[in-house]
Amino acid sequence: MCGIAGIIGTGEHSSSLEKILKTQSHRGPDHTGRYIDKAFAALGHNRLSIIDLSPEAHQPFSDETGRFQLVFNGEIYNYKELRQELASGYIFRTKSDTEVLLAAFIKWGKACLQHLNGMFAFAIWDSKGKKLFAARDRFGVKPFYYTEAKGILYFASEIKALQSVIPQTAPNEKVWANYFAYGSYGMPDETFYKDIHQLPEGHFMEYSQGKLSIEAWYDFKERVSAIKPNKDFEEAKATYFDLLKDSIRLRFRADVPLGFNLSGGVDSSLLLALVNLFENKKNITAYSFYTGDERYDELPWVEQMIARTANPLKKVRFSAEEVAETAAFISKSQDEPFGGIPSLAYSKIFRQARQDGVKVLLDGQGMDEQWAGYDYYMNPQSNNTIQGTGSKSAFRPNVLNPDFLALAEKPVYPAPFEERILNLQYRDLFYTKIPRALRFNDRISMAYSTELREPFLDHRMVEFAFAQPADFKIHKGVQKYLLREILRELAPKELTYAPKRPLQTPQREWLGDELREFTEAQLEKLLASPAAGWFNKKELEKEWKKYRAGDRESSFHIWQWVNGGMLLGDAVML
Repeated sequence: MCGIAGIIGTGEHSSSLEKILKTQSHRGPDHTGRYIDKAFAALGHNRLSIIDLSPEAHQPFSDETGRFQLVFNGEIYNYKELRQELASGYIFRTKSDTEVLLAAFIKWGKACLQHLNGMFAFAIWDSKGKKLFAARDRFGVKPFYYTEAKGILYFASEIKALQSVIPQTAPNEKVWANYFAYGSYGMPDETFYKDIHQLPEGHFMEYSQGKLSIEAWYDFKERVSAIKPNKDFEEAKATYFDLLKDSIRLRFRADVPLGFNLSGGVDSSLLLALVNLFENKKNITAYSFYTGDERYDELPWVEQMIARTANPLKKVRFSAEEVAETAAFISKSQDEPFGGIPSLAYSKIFRQARQDGVKVLLDGQGMDEQWAGYDYYMNPQSNNTIQGTGSKSAFRPNVLNPDFLALAEKPVYPAPFEERILNLQYRDLFYTKIPRALRFNDRISMAYSTELREPFLDHRMVEFAFAQPADFKIHKGVQKYLLREILRELAPKELTYAPKRPLQTPQREWLGDELREFTEAQLEKLLASPAAGWFNKKELEKEWKKYRAGDRESSFHIWQWVNGGMLLGDAVML
C-alpha cells in the first residue's frame, strides 16, 4: 500500500504537491517520488515497499518512452500471471506489480481493469495527450479522493492531504444529518466534506482540458447473473473451497513479513485453517485483541483455534484507560466518523505488528455479506443495518433540530436482484457494511505504515457466493451454512458452529461508566462547536442522562456524538 497524489491543470504545482505528500507520508515512509509535467500536471507517490523492494520499482513509474506516468496504491495479486501474458509485447525492467499494471494499460487501455485481481487506486498521466486516467478497484478497498478548485483537479489517498492545499472545506451537512438520523456514512461518491468527493468503487475517471468524466467499469449484477447457480451443494462447496485457497495463495505474494488478524468467529477460524494449508506459512504470527472482560472477549475461542496449529499468537490487550489517547489519534487518521471502541482496540493490532516488523496483515472481512451472516438476514422484512442492536433503534433523531433533521434523507439503496436477501447483501457490500469497514481499515493500517489484505473479498468468490441458492446460505436456521460446512472439514465442531458475536468490547458499559468523563467531554465539545446549532441541547442531555441511568440497549447513538465531538468539536471540519 502507498499514497498517491496528483494536481492536474495549468500552473506551478510543486509546492502544493509537497504539502499533499507530507500530509500522507505515513502511508509510504520508504520512498517519496515526484513527477512534474511543467504547467500541466504534478504526480506524487508515498511508497510502502511490499513487492520488488528495489529502487527501480519506485513511483511515479514511467514506460521506456516517458509518455506514461503511473502512481499506484494497492496490489495486483495476479501480476505474475499477467506478466507472462504481456511478456511477448513488453520488455520488463522490474519484478514489480506496478510495471505489470502500466504494461497492461499500454496494451489494453481502460479494458485492462477487467484483467486485474487486486485492490487498487491508481492514476496514469499521458504526457503526450495531456490527459489523466484513474481507476478504483471493484469493492473500493483502496481510496481515491478528489476535488476541483479554480479549474484545477486535485486527488490524493486521504482527505486531510487534500485539505492541506484546499483548507476551506465545509462539512457536508446532508451527509452529517444522515449519519446522526440514520447511521449512514454517505453514498459511494460522497464524503463528510462538501467539496471533497470519492471516486466510487468499480469506476474510472478521465480528465482532459478541464473536463471530468466518471464511468462504471465493473457491473456486479451482470457478473453474478452470468454464473449458473449450483443445484448440487457438494459441487458448490468444492468450487468455493478452490476459490478460497487460490485467493489466499495470491495474497501471500510479498517480499516482506506477513501476519494475520484473528477473532473468535467462523471467518477467522476459516482464515487460520486456510493459512495452514500452505506449508511455508504455518509459522506466521496471528494477532488478536482482548479487553479482559470475559463477557465480550473472544480470546478463549482464539486460543482454542490457535492451539491446533504452530502459529505464534500475539495477544494485544486494550483497556479503558487507553481510549482517550487512542481515539484522538484514530480520529485524526480517519478524517470522518468511525465505528466505535472495537475499532480502537483493533487499531492496536496494527501498532503491534509494525513494532514486530510485520508489514502485511490479512483479515477475514467480507464473509457475512457473501453468506448472509448478520442476524437481520433472518428477517426478510428487516431494514436494519447494525448487527446486535436489539429491538430499539440505534439512532436518536429527536436530539436534532428540525431544520438540520430536514436535511436528512433516509437512504434508499438500489435493489438489482429479485430476491430480497440478495438485495440486503448487495446493500451491505456496496453501501453500508463493507465501505465503512474498508475505509476504516485502510486508514488505520496506513496510520501505522502496514498493509492490510482482504482475501475474502476476491471478486471471484463474492460473485460466486451471490449466485448460489438462498438455502446454501441459510439452512434450517443456520447462517453461513456452506461456509460452515467447509470449515467442518478443517476445524473442531465447536468452532464450526460458534455463534456470531457482534460486540467485542464493553463499549456500552465503558461509555457510561469508566469513560463517563471522556464521553461528557466530547459531548461538551460538540455542543460548544459551530455545529451546536444542529442539536437540541436539552434533548441530547436528556438522552445522555437516560443512558447513564441504564438505558443501554444500544450505545451507537452515544458513540455518534463522541465522534462528532472529536471531529466537529476540534474544528477539524468547520
